[in-house]
Amino acid sequence: MIVVTRVEDIHEALHGVCLTIGNFDGVHMGHAKLLQRVRDRAVAAGLVSAALTFDPHPRRVLQGNAAPPAITMLEHKLECIEASGVQVCVVLPFTRELAAREPETFVREALVEGLCLKHLVIGYDYAFGKGRRGNFELLSALGQKYGFGVERLDPVIINGAVVSSTRIRDMVQAGNVWDARPLLGRFHQVRGIVVHGQKRGRQLGFPTANVGVRDELVPLSGVYAVWVEIDGIIRPGVANIGKNPTFGDFDLSVEAHILDFKEKIYDQPIRVHFVQRIRSEKKFSGPEALIRRIREDVGLARMILAAPDSRP
Repeated sequence: MIVVTRVEDIHEALHGVCLTIGNFDGVHMGHAKLLQRVRDRAVAAGLVSAALTFDPHPRRVLQGNAAPPAITMLEHKLECIEASGVQVCVVLPFTRELAAREPETFVREALVEGLCLKHLVIGYDYAFGKGRRGNFELLSALGQKYGFGVERLDPVIINGAVVSSTRIRDMVQAGNVWDARPLLGRFHQVRGIVVHGQKRGRQLGFPTANVGVRDELVPLSGVYAVWVEIDGIIRPGVANIGKNPTFGDFDLSVEAHILDFKEKIYDQPIRVHFVQRIRSEKKFSGPEALIRRIREDVGLARMILAAPDSRP
């Protein structure tokens, strides 16, 4: 997939584009439907399939620290979009100036003149531009003016409700990672680099990889059955998210114990795929009680991860 941050960088290579546009936070099953439709329409019409998204997320620019955490950071988002088969992704830097642009101007300059737009696929509730005036009705009128088709897809319904980034975010923050999987189409993951920690896990007989987390959306504190991915290899594990109350720590940490694994992996990229929450975090009377509980956690994790539908 070709990734550009300016429409000028791809304009000369385009003869006609079938496009979808959105924030695609999480690249969930609703987004997957949009991307699949774009790819299918592009193939049928001999067009280039493309997605246009923004970075940072518009809410981060407009709301600052009050914005909700992103489900997927840009690198992960682009990986998911590429996996859909879309040929081009335009990642426009989002600014307040861009937010204030009239939608008519944006469509003419960026989409029609810049991307040679021939067909546009949008979600059921998508709107953009100043005052969010760039809705389906306005886009349809502009399509008639500039010669591109506009298609609006119905929402994806899973377990009786619309799939949305907000719904997924709420599930993950509540620890319901198992229920979030069908909405995402995969297990929620947290990425980072393995960093040095207190090495308490090694002293207890359960060495852990301490994750220097790069993602914004971390599940609720507790113990989880997980898959741990390092250098493309996925191994079963148990992860703890919390502040280690037994030892009086104060900083939130993400630590993953990889089952039957003893290699040193400091400074390596790591991805932790959260399968199911086993229990909440608690303070134990001492190391021995904690060790007994960790053994139980490991046994439960092995059972959970042995199920066919627990595979990543």
